[in-house]
Amino acid sequence: MKKAIEVKGLYKYYKVGNEIIKALDGIDFEIMEGEFCAIVGTSGSGKSTLLNMLAGLEPPTKGEIIINSIHIEGFSEGQLVDFRRKYVGFIFQSYQLIGTLTALENVALPLSFRGEGRKKRLEKANQMIQKVSLENHKDHMPNQMSGGQQQRVGVARALVMEPKIIFADEPTGNLDTRTSREIMKLMQETVRGSEKSMIMVTHDDELASYADRVIKIIDGHVVSITVKEKIEGN
Repeated sequence: MKKAIEVKGLYKYYKVGNEIIKALDGIDFEIMEGEFCAIVGTSGSGKSTLLNMLAGLEPPTKGEIIINSIHIEGFSEGQLVDFRRKYVGFIFQSYQLIGTLTALENVALPLSFRGEGRKKRLEKANQMIQKVSLENHKDHMPNQMSGGQQQRVGVARALVMEPKIIFADEPTGNLDTRTSREIMKLMQETVRGSEKSMIMVTHDDELASYADRVIKIIDGHVVSITVKEKIEGN
């Protein structure tokens, strides 16, 4: 199985007054292609800092981040923007949908940044809307949809760019338990049998149980990595 992400000797220090805060203190792990990985930790554990660095939103103090065989730790901001556009999709806790656009138009929006024509954008968006079972809601505005439906739009928007890596930041934080489970199953299905990898940050051990690989972080250290044995055909 091919490695999607490698992290080697990763450190992130912040200076607050005269104090040095060690957000990440020497982290090493890998994530394989086609895996759903959960990074688990309480508030202040360093999990969100780690996600930001993997997504190229924040530079490390020291260490290596290798994604799709590309070292990104020394990239300029322009290189990181280009990298994210080519390889990365995001699913947010707060959905971040545009209130004046329909579900279909929200999904199509990222494709406009690639310069794709309106007809092609909407065709691709319509395919993704079908994948997340929202055909009957594609013409609805965000305020006409439930939280779970809006998050499905968020998943479709992340997938429409055909990213190699999908980052999800507490994606079910605003959802009830039943809807959270539906979204987690959808995220499982998204990467299962594909060449995509999904990295989710959460504080919830139950949600993490849906992942193939669970990386637990406490005080900037990886304290455990649990990998499920995949059953052929699942």
